[in-house]
Amino acid sequence: MEYRNLGRSGLKVSALSYGAWVTFDTQLQVDEAKKCMVAAYDAGVNFFDNAEAYAGGKAETIMGEVLKQNGWRRDSYIVSSKVFFGSVADKKPTQKGLSRKHIVEACDQALERLQLDYLDLYFCHRPDPETPIEETVWSMHNLIMQGKILYWGTSEWSAQEITQAHQVARQYNLIPPLMEQPQYNMLHRDRFEKEYARLYTEYGMGTTIWSPLASGLLTGKYNDGIPEDSRMNLEGYEWLRRLLEGDEGRKRLEKVKKLGKVADDLGVPMAQMGLAWALKNPNVSTVITGASKSSQVESNMKALDVVPKLTEDVMKSIASILDDEN
Repeated sequence: MEYRNLGRSGLKVSALSYGAWVTFDTQLQVDEAKKCMVAAYDAGVNFFDNAEAYAGGKAETIMGEVLKQNGWRRDSYIVSSKVFFGSVADKKPTQKGLSRKHIVEACDQALERLQLDYLDLYFCHRPDPETPIEETVWSMHNLIMQGKILYWGTSEWSAQEITQAHQVARQYNLIPPLMEQPQYNMLHRDRFEKEYARLYTEYGMGTTIWSPLASGLLTGKYNDGIPEDSRMNLEGYEWLRRLLEGDEGRKRLEKVKKLGKVADDLGVPMAQMGLAWALKNPNVSTVITGASKSSQVESNMKALDVVPKLTEDVMKSIASILDDEN
């Protein structure tokens, strides 16, 4: 396993990590989740991603039980949670957003579900236009001072919003956000590569990217239709189907098919090439992978071996396919 610094911090995070989104509770219960987490940990993964909103908090409960059963040393792994959406279905006004009240209570609830004394990483899952940025920054800073979290960050914030958070932190001598968790893959690049560009150099932002395979689209499994057992058929994930609809969906599939030929020429699975492509970006701290089987985890880990195969010529070939608008 390769380990990278999370932004300018001294925290070493595995280049490939494992997340609970979609799979935990929806597809996996404790026994199956344990097999996947053990396979990841044995391969060198040290970062496990979660959030209050995943399966209404049940994903954290499952991960917490796995961590308890495994008995791994707490100083050997990194766990995250995220706050914004809330964990209950019928939310009261105080059970969501980035107010000081919800941030503090959601942190305590996440720690209880995960059966941990502190969170390594705590993300603001989305920006909250109804809460002053000063209140959010102060709340995160105070959680660090209390030892409940070690680092805080953002997820799917605009570059302007992240800049405002840093300005507030600088003004009041507070701890600023260290990392952003954005979507980044071959089919979703502009924000990460263009909008965020100055954040990496100016603020030393780290990144924990999600959906590196575009929710499975970049595995090639949707090239001939939607398999019955795919996440696009899961209740509540109908929005994923829209990735394949209309002219934009047709263009995406055409690009995926061409990318598949590049993977075939390299002699590697398309999923591994997609993960390796993300790993090639020096501004990626860690690539969050998802899997519902331990065999899938093991296959994903092999993406590290594919990175050297993505030579300059191969990357140019991939770029020409991605930039083709026809």
